Amino acid sequence: MDARYADLETELCRIPEVTAARIVVNDDGKPTELHILALPDKHAKQVVRDIQSVAMASFGLDLDRRLISVVQLEGQETTAVGNGERRVTMPYAAAADMDPLGGNRARIEDDEDRVVVDGVVTVRSGLTCVAEVTLARSGDRVKGRAEGTLASSAVLRIVAQATLDALRKLVPTAETADVETAACVHLGSRDVAVSTLVFVVPPHEEIVSGSAVVRGGNEPEALARAVLDATNRRLNAPSESR
Repeated sequence: MDARYADLETELCRIPEVTAARIVVNDDGKPTELHILALPDKHAKQVVRDIQSVAMASFGLDLDRRLISVVQLEGQETTAVGNGERRVTMPYAAAADMDPLGGNRARIEDDEDRVVVDGVVTVRSGLTCVAEVTLARSGDRVKGRAEGTLASSAVLRIVAQATLDALRKLVPTAETADVETAACVHLGSRDVAVSTLVFVVPPHEEIVSGSAVVRGGNEPEALARAVLDATNRRLNAPSESR
């Protein structure tokens, strides 16, 4: 491998979100693939832009973003925030097309209009639960918020409402939607988040549904994806690839 590429791998790992980098070259010594392992703290597309900037500024290399493959690992972190409260943060591999064989391996695509889940946070205090859902599209990030009780039947509905609240900031036509149901069901050996929404266009009402497989026991994150899946059946702009 050209020594420049070995140095570039080292330099890319200095980007805060990047934990590992590997460049694959062809017989002519030209890069054909760039594999990145990253934290889910930043939108995947922004990670790609940072990689391109470092390559150009430090090595004069113009990397085609289509060569860059990003893997963002999901995780769950619980932090005590005082007064008996606990904050549960469930990051999500944003802007990633899921490879059914490779987990969170992602290839950044050309579709700049995709709306994806960028993060789900729930804060539980006493009998109250507050959900914050972050959505991203084309580098823009918006947050939605909803609040309710800690009842087991209510928490997922709160997450769904927070997802819709965020979506309305990206897609105004989502104002006509409301959450009807939100739940997780067991199908075969898997848990699946399911949501039904009501779109009101007087004098008519249209019911749509969406679903998403629960990964790593992360039901709120899956429910947020299910809401996007449901809205994709009614709105043109939002979509969540699976």
